Amino acid sequence: MADLTTTYMGLHLKNPIIIASCGFTDSVAEIQKLEEQGAAAVVLKSLFEEQILMDVDEQRVNNIYGTYADVESYVSFYTKKRRLDDYLKLIRESKAQTSIPIIASINCVSDAQWVEFAGKIQEAGADALELNMFIMPSDETFTGGQIEQIYFDVVKRVKAQTSLPVALKISYFFSGMANFAIRLSDTGISALVLFNRFFNPDIDLETGQIVSSHLYSSPEENSMVLRWTGILSGKVHCDLAATTGIHNGQSAIKNLLMGARAVQISSVIYKKGIPVVGQILREMEEWMDRKGYASLREVIGLMSQQNLSRPMMVERAQFMKYFADV
Repeated sequence: MADLTTTYMGLHLKNPIIIASCGFTDSVAEIQKLEEQGAAAVVLKSLFEEQILMDVDEQRVNNIYGTYADVESYVSFYTKKRRLDDYLKLIRESKAQTSIPIIASINCVSDAQWVEFAGKIQEAGADALELNMFIMPSDETFTGGQIEQIYFDVVKRVKAQTSLPVALKISYFFSGMANFAIRLSDTGISALVLFNRFFNPDIDLETGQIVSSHLYSSPEENSMVLRWTGILSGKVHCDLAATTGIHNGQSAIKNLLMGARAVQISSVIYKKGIPVVGQILREMEEWMDRKGYASLREVIGLMSQQNLSRPMMVERAQFMKYFADV
């Protein structure tokens, strides 16, 4: 049987399947079920920066949102559902009752006072911390450079609070994506997670309301992840994890071939249930056995851009080839 062990953020994993931050990682009971099915690590359901700030200073959150009462009400409700002490308790109990790495998660957009909470996460026993950051480039007064600087400021302040390995989960909304990712990797972070998935609006024509579009990822969305994982592998100075659109063992293998050291899944669990984790692992083992790979070390990065004889194949050559053949 193929050896699926890997390392990620300095953590030794029994396989590359990490459960992304989601509803299934919000309770010890569910995490135990995920471990039983073979999950190698979990990223806990994210705390939001606003939750932390509200617990520290409710007025500070009101200042962030001005008079947006509906947003304040939502944050208040969400904070009551998962208080900070509850989150620390979840970390401690998950560590005590499971044997897999527990990665805490914070969804943030600034380097405000919330960063001090990173130290408490370490004290609670988390194995690592993932920062989920997405700043919509919609403010016309902000330049790309100013938005990028926020990411660097957050990393600097968080790393001053904790010695835990830190991963940064980012989007692809950057004009100089490769340059930015490499500079981020030089900050001392342990991993980049490609890519976060956020709310996309749609319109209900019957009710006239803005609603959420495509709540769960689709396999087609993984193509962007594949491209950038392949481009960045071997160029960034940290590990890469792939996420979004990974719904079976075949897609997991593809991302590993491009250079990811681990893959994160969640949408497929909502669609097929927790046992799909074991199914994905079996599919990976079957492929490796069939292809004669004894260890995942032989697979990771095998088809990254730097290892291809025709590196443009992960950029635009495939587009040209397609239209040349029709």
